[in-house]
Amino acid sequence: MHWKILLTDGLAPIDDPDLLASVELIDKKGISAEELLDVIPEMDAVIVRGRTKITDEVLSKGENLKVVGRMGVGVDNIDLKAAAAHGVTVVNAPVATTVSVAELTMGLMLSLIRDIPRADAGMKAEKWLKKELVGTELFNKTLGVIGFGNIGEAVEARALAFGMQVIAFDPIRPADQVQAAGATPVSFDELLERSDIITMHIPHIESTHYLINEAAIKKMKDGVLIICAARGGVIEESALLAGLESGKVAGAALDVFEAEPPGDSPLPKHPKVVATPHIGAQTKEAQLRAGYDIVSEVVAVLDGKPLRWRVV
Repeated sequence: MHWKILLTDGLAPIDDPDLLASVELIDKKGISAEELLDVIPEMDAVIVRGRTKITDEVLSKGENLKVVGRMGVGVDNIDLKAAAAHGVTVVNAPVATTVSVAELTMGLMLSLIRDIPRADAGMKAEKWLKKELVGTELFNKTLGVIGFGNIGEAVEARALAFGMQVIAFDPIRPADQVQAAGATPVSFDELLERSDIITMHIPHIESTHYLINEAAIKKMKDGVLIICAARGGVIEESALLAGLESGKVAGAALDVFEAEPPGDSPLPKHPKVVATPHIGAQTKEAQLRAGYDIVSEVVAVLDGKPLRWRVV
C-alpha cells in the first residue's frame, strides 16, 4: 500500500528508508485553511503542528483520511470529538520534546530569579547595574509543579539538582507515582499557598482554561514567581497582569500566550516578565525526535500496527 501523508507545518529530515518505504510525504508547509480543504480529500493522513487547525469541516472533507498526527504534545488545535465521530485516529508525539521544554523551563526560571535579561540589556546599553541586580537563589525554594506528566517530572528532576523542594499537583496521576518520582503530591490549593515558584505543564482544555485566575493568584504567596511553557489560555492574562502590577506576583516567565503572536498585549512588554516566542520545542534534537516519532506512529495507524500514543 502507498499512503499519502500531508505535512502542513514542515518536518525535520527522517533518515530511515524502511519507515518511508510505503508512504509519500507531501510537504505543503504554511498551507492556508482554504487550501487544506482543497487537498485533504486525497490524503490518507495529515501531520500538523500547532498552527494548523483540524476542524470538523476538514475532517468531513477528508474522504480517505484515516489519521491525524500532532507533532508534539498538545492537541488543542484538533477537534477530537469530530475526529472520533468521523472514525479518524489522532496520535501525537508526547515524549519527543520533553527534555527541550524542561530545559527551557529551567532557563526561564533562572532568567527570572536572577534578572538575566535586564542585566544583559544593561550591558549592551553600557549600563553597569550591579547594585540594582540583587537576585534570589533557587536553592531551598519550594517549586510547585502543576501537571506532573513527562515534562513536569523532567522539570522536577532538574529542580531537585538545584536543591529545590518540589511539590506537585496532577488531577490524573496517582499520588504514589508522584511521590516515587521524588515530589510531594499536594492539592491545587495547597500548591498555590506553599509555592515560591509555580511552573505549569498542563494542556489547554476546558477544565484547565484560566486555571490560574484572580482567585488562584489571591491564594498564592506574596512575591510568587510564575513560569509557563505549556499552553496559552491556562493563565488568565488580565489577572496575571493585575497581580504583577499590585506586586502580589513578583515576576513571570512566559513562553506561551492566549494569542500567538500576542500583538500589542502589555504582558510580554511588562518589566517583570521574561517572554519568549513559544520556543519550548524549538531545538534540533526535539524536532528530529518529534518528526521520527510522529511519522512512525502515523504509519503504524495506516499499517494496522500497535500504537504507543493514541489520543482518540
